[in-house]
Amino acid sequence: MTDCPFCNPDNILLENDLAFAKYDQYPVSPGHVLVMPKRHTASWFDLTAEEQTAMFVLANQAKKLLDERYAPAGYNLGINCGEAAGQTIMHVHLHIIPRYFGDVPNPRGGIRAVIAAKQDYTHWV
Repeated sequence: MTDCPFCNPDNILLENDLAFAKYDQYPVSPGHVLVMPKRHTASWFDLTAEEQTAMFVLANQAKKLLDERYAPAGYNLGINCGEAAGQTIMHVHLHIIPRYFGDVPNPRGGIRAVIAAKQDYTHWV
């Protein structure tokens, strides 16, 4: 696809036969990395098992690199599948977002913050 920013990648950080990783152009935190397949596919669920595995292999390599370069206290990993989930570039990509103590006032609930009213579930526990 000629209009897809992930189909002609630049500044590749990590790569294997089926996938590559690069720093996010609009990082949520220092070290924010995207991992994506080389084949243009919109959804995680349309990838082959081999492509999914290749992405996870790079995610683990990226984590090691980020640990060394940024020493985060934790990570959020996420994939937005479809417009209703917030996907804006229709080439599947896995966000690896390093987290640091104090980067938000209350990180409890983590990925649940995609629906803000559901982030704090302490009243359910």
